[in-house]
Amino acid sequence: FLGWGILLLALMAESRITLAEDIDFNFIGKVTLPTGFLFKNTEVGGLSGMTYNPDQQVYYAISDDRSSQAPARFYTLKIDLSSDTLPPDGVEIIAKTTLLNSDGELFAEMSLDPEAIAFTGESVFISSEGDVQRSQPPFIKEFSLNGEELRSLPIPDKFLSASPEEKRGIRNNFSLESLTLTPDNRYLFTATENALLQDGEAASPTAGSPCRILRYNLKTGQPDQEFLYISDPIVIAPRFPKNFQINGLVDLLALDEDHLLALERSFALGVGYTIKLFEVSLDGGDRIQAMDRLKGELLNISPVRKTLLLNLNTLNITLDNIEGLTFGPRLSDGRRSLIFISDNNFNSLQITQILALVIRAGLQRLSLI
Repeated sequence: FLGWGILLLALMAESRITLAEDIDFNFIGKVTLPTGFLFKNTEVGGLSGMTYNPDQQVYYAISDDRSSQAPARFYTLKIDLSSDTLPPDGVEIIAKTTLLNSDGELFAEMSLDPEAIAFTGESVFISSEGDVQRSQPPFIKEFSLNGEELRSLPIPDKFLSASPEEKRGIRNNFSLESLTLTPDNRYLFTATENALLQDGEAASPTAGSPCRILRYNLKTGQPDQEFLYISDPIVIAPRFPKNFQINGLVDLLALDEDHLLALERSFALGVGYTIKLFEVSLDGGDRIQAMDRLKGELLNISPVRKTLLLNLNTLNITLDNIEGLTFGPRLSDGRRSLIFISDNNFNSLQITQILALVIRAGLQRLSLI
């Protein structure tokens, strides 16, 4: 019965994916930063999320360093697209901002796992995945651009666990990996990278994982809606089944309150990375915020609709651990840019990678942003 359930879940995920035929992307350059690169005596790495400040024409990139190599921080970058391309020297780090907790103190070592960042126009929201083994819950907090904590948003109980042994709540390192604001700043979206323990299994080579998209109403500061998002299966299985393998929803980028871009990252040891970009429509997706548990109910729930926009592996460049996505400026001809960034895991065998693409056709909602 369990085998049939996994098969049905995989088929359900397939049935909700369509292929966009009117979207055309153009790759315009990349920049790489080696592991070990230093800025103001801190190692620049673990850049797992990025957001754009159009007024200042700068980007804020969050490091997922758990205050172990240096205090929790985000960096301010300039990315030069003035020539309608991203030259190899087109990224400059210009500032480092240290995060302070609600007491005005540095975050203690291993007390957070920051993964995503979203610019409001005056401040940033930052999400932390938490740590199940250390009984640290995930959080979403708002910080000033100077790094002071301004407020903390409530996390629904279903995402929390009382202990590592409890079969509910987030999976370790599969929690709130994404964060995005709607263009009107009314709503904030995040999502689990893989299923909550009470919702289903992690992604495998044969089936995707039932993630939850969580929406906050920023006028009330409260979560108000949840949606079922089914990730793709792991794209290519490793040669040896026990080798490390993963696929998950690693970032979101809001087009409006009903449509998002979704970034999925698949990896298998000895195989490498597969990075996919989807458009997500919440229209027709069931609201599941009242459901504490999805196991046994998945076939009765309509997930959000996914449309594959781009498999970044078709760009014919070597991809690293791409985990972040943000809009950039418009180019001289009015086309909108997209910037991707990779988390090098502070691993000497990896790099920090910044990719720039532009949308040449389709996705008309971008004309409104």
